[in-house]
Amino acid sequence: MEFQLPPYSLKMMLPELFLFGWALVVIAFDLVSGRKKESAVGYLTLAGILIAGGLLAFTGYGRGFGNMFFNDPMARFFKIIFLGAAFMAVGSSFGVLKERVRNHRGEYLGLILFSTVGMMFLASSQELLSLYIGLELTTIPLFVLAAFYKDNKLSVEAGIKYFVVGAFSSALLLYGISFLYGMAGTTDIIQMKINLAITHLTFKSIGMTLVIAVVTMLAGIGFKLGLPPFHQWVPDVYEGSPTPVAAFLSIGSKAAGLVAFAKIFVNGLSAFFGPEMLPNDWGQLVAIMAILAMVLGNTVAIWQTNIKRMLGYSSIAQAGYIMIGMVAMNVYGLSSVAYYMFAYMFANMGAFAIVTIFEDKTESTQISSYRGLSKSEPALSLILSIFLLSLAGIPPLAGFMAKYYVFAAAVEKASSPNGVTWLYWLVGVGLLTSVFSLYYYVNVIKQMYFSREDSPYKIPVSAPALAVIVICLIGVILFGIWPEPILQFAKDIPASFGFLAR
Repeated sequence: MEFQLPPYSLKMMLPELFLFGWALVVIAFDLVSGRKKESAVGYLTLAGILIAGGLLAFTGYGRGFGNMFFNDPMARFFKIIFLGAAFMAVGSSFGVLKERVRNHRGEYLGLILFSTVGMMFLASSQELLSLYIGLELTTIPLFVLAAFYKDNKLSVEAGIKYFVVGAFSSALLLYGISFLYGMAGTTDIIQMKINLAITHLTFKSIGMTLVIAVVTMLAGIGFKLGLPPFHQWVPDVYEGSPTPVAAFLSIGSKAAGLVAFAKIFVNGLSAFFGPEMLPNDWGQLVAIMAILAMVLGNTVAIWQTNIKRMLGYSSIAQAGYIMIGMVAMNVYGLSSVAYYMFAYMFANMGAFAIVTIFEDKTESTQISSYRGLSKSEPALSLILSIFLLSLAGIPPLAGFMAKYYVFAAAVEKASSPNGVTWLYWLVGVGLLTSVFSLYYYVNVIKQMYFSREDSPYKIPVSAPALAVIVICLIGVILFGIWPEPILQFAKDIPASFGFLAR
């Protein structure tokens, strides 16, 4: 039997191929220049990300390599988020490049680009094994980046923890995928959905095998999202990692986990959502994880004295809010999740950018170090306050609209004729814990504005970091007041999951 390659189109894969090659160029440039041009290698990396974004506009929709690579509305939307997060992480890193990673700038920036390529391949995957490979290409560079400060014990500890827990979660995910393959006889997600539905109708129940597959895959993807009980790594890794890497983790890794969850569960296992499918119902299990994330993330964040750990627990809580839209399983659900990630990117990357430049100047990430900052840096304090209020969901900022849309998607599902009534309880927990979150976000603002102490710090801001802050500020305000352009873009995402269009 003659082996034949599936139909392929390099045009569809051009942004990914270009960015992979550009990462090699960045590493080579840093080496050839004698590692003496920190600004040049940084700007070179930013240029590559912008070019990849431009190429993305010309790829269109279609297959790149059979079902292993397929550009659809969801893939394009999340690729914009991945590239945006990478651009902002690199733009925030110029201070780090100058002082902390002098001898390995090319490797630092190249690893960010390699991880971004993995995220982009994952977004276009319609097949379980290529999806898994994309997820690993996303995660493995992040293991190295988390431990990039080799002389810092917290950074080394963060890298080891992330690696050990990440390896274990990957094994669980692959274990669950092997069960799905055994039941469906294929790794193609669409064909798997059809085969599993036929098997369920024929034998009435797939039984314990599917339960094991669902639980192990939820454990694997739950790690990427930082959902309890797989969240323990988040605060430690955020605290020990270089701050721009922690920012990139909070957006890129989370968005990649959401895409993987959507493709496997919302698309491939959609038939097994709902009370009629008990005990194979994954919806209630995910809802419990979302509740734990919102309650634990928001309550434990109150006690944090380190701003990076606080943002880490905040990230756990945000994952819980996002999963409300995911389990809604209707036309509005995926659109609201996509908008939420877009809005969250601006607020979180902006907050981390300011934390980064503050740390570069003061070598401190303690919340108490921000006392009186409004007196020495009024503009920076005001902008950080806006980002924190957006994360808390205060109108008219983008974070408020993001929470509104995921809650509205769940309420719409619960009130439909065949509604899932426990979604009301899920929304109720989300509303209540959103009030809790105000405490720790406003605590930082309180330190900046209401402390009797005068801050001794004047914070210099590099041009790339300033550009990141301005872009994030515009995004948080503009898309909070005028969300329609992003919602119009996101409304095509349910077309990637045809069953949602009913």
